[in-house]
Amino acid sequence: MVGIPSGVMVNGETRPVNGVTPVKEDFIKIPDVASYPTGSLDFLVKLQKEEQKRTKAMRTSNLLNHDDFSRVRLNIIIVGAGLGGLAAAISLARKGHKVTVFEQAPELGEVGAGIQIPSNSSRLLIKWGLQPFLASKIVEPEDIKFRRWENGAVIGLTKLVPEFQDNFDAPYYVVHRAHFHDAMYQLALQLGVEVRINSKVIDYDEDAPSITTEHGESFSADLVISSDGVKSIGRMKVLGGDDQAPLRTGFAAYRATVDVEEMKVHPELVELLAKPGLNLWIGHMRHVMTYTIAGGKSFNMVLSHPDRTDPADWNQQSADKILSDMRGHFDGWDPRLTKIINMIRTTLKWPLVSGSALSRWVAPSNKLTIMGDAAHAMVPYMSEGAAMAVEDAAALAEAIDLVSSTKELPEALQVWQSVRIKRTSQMQEASLINGKLWHFADGPLQRARDEAMRPEVEGKQFVSSPNQWSDPTTQRWCYGYDAEWEVRKAWENRSTSTTKLVNGDTRGV
Repeated sequence: MVGIPSGVMVNGETRPVNGVTPVKEDFIKIPDVASYPTGSLDFLVKLQKEEQKRTKAMRTSNLLNHDDFSRVRLNIIIVGAGLGGLAAAISLARKGHKVTVFEQAPELGEVGAGIQIPSNSSRLLIKWGLQPFLASKIVEPEDIKFRRWENGAVIGLTKLVPEFQDNFDAPYYVVHRAHFHDAMYQLALQLGVEVRINSKVIDYDEDAPSITTEHGESFSADLVISSDGVKSIGRMKVLGGDDQAPLRTGFAAYRATVDVEEMKVHPELVELLAKPGLNLWIGHMRHVMTYTIAGGKSFNMVLSHPDRTDPADWNQQSADKILSDMRGHFDGWDPRLTKIINMIRTTLKWPLVSGSALSRWVAPSNKLTIMGDAAHAMVPYMSEGAAMAVEDAAALAEAIDLVSSTKELPEALQVWQSVRIKRTSQMQEASLINGKLWHFADGPLQRARDEAMRPEVEGKQFVSSPNQWSDPTTQRWCYGYDAEWEVRKAWENRSTSTTKLVNGDTRGV
């Protein structure tokens, strides 16, 4: 048997050891990741994520990093300064684009109360540098408790802390909409975004592209983004006059807040305030979602119920009539819940609408596009409406970042559109299905659902759950989604397909 003497490699050359030159040969490379199922490398992945966080933190300390600027810089107009429009403004400004936002309201602000910021959204917002603007206002709930309608018994449980941070590399937050909106606005301004208020857009020219305001002024850009909400006029332009507006679902929601200090007076309510968390009472055709916002000072409530009446008539009702109707919908429910409902002094009532997958988001000219609620309105049962707009914004900025010349911009927009239509239409579906799962009447379906959720309440392992926040498959799809990576992947696949077609190889295309 002949032994191979050891030696060393210096600058790619073999050097003798003890006067013997080693045999030059190839050595197998030890893989950095495993192709088989294992958790033994998880600690390395965790270390890598922590290092990435430190790097990101250093980079976001300077909000504008010129190394991140796109090769192609555009002049972009965004119509609508809601959460979606501001998200688009932030993501695009970070890439070096010149962004102007037109808003019809005479002053900026958000109506409503609380809003959830799930991990698929918070991951992007933190990356953008929003944390310093929002840190004092957010609440990080520890879990989501599903409660039986009549007595508040816990029938389902989703653990959020530390599970969502560990599994999806981002926390799950709740916050007041007004605080969220103001933080986005302040960040946009720091990034150099121009916001023009009292500027209602009444028309679009998709070919120029340009917009016209109610004051008769016209403004042109390289790209116009319509983020003007459910009643979007941009959507009609993109779809060639066929509006395809969202449809009513037969449900409405009361939104309200209750002062936490007032609740603390009642001993039976202390458990609901003992730690940050979401509590969801579910029953026949109705549910109530609650959580604290404003740094724990306000108790946010969303009360969903069946309603097929004309929303135009709602404003004609007195405040006392609206409050009486609201209480009547939940008569006989958990006494703790009804006690809180009786503390509500004012409320806003909203019709719940949902769109479906549109044929396109980008106009034929490839110079006008829609996003946010204008493109994919959905019921709030997955708490993903605003999160989808944040994903839209991140994915759009990433798509534009991939092009090396303006000639590639139409193709990038088509890739973005394809990726986002699939994602948001699936989320619309998931939101509607959540309502179906929550609203069973007492009976066989309700008992089977509650029994299937029991393992998560008892701390036992489970492979599936009717609770979509806990179901492992739904969790990964919903909260582990990386909007930027999905666009990059689609762009690369497009390049591969194009190359194969050019070379006459259609296999796999």
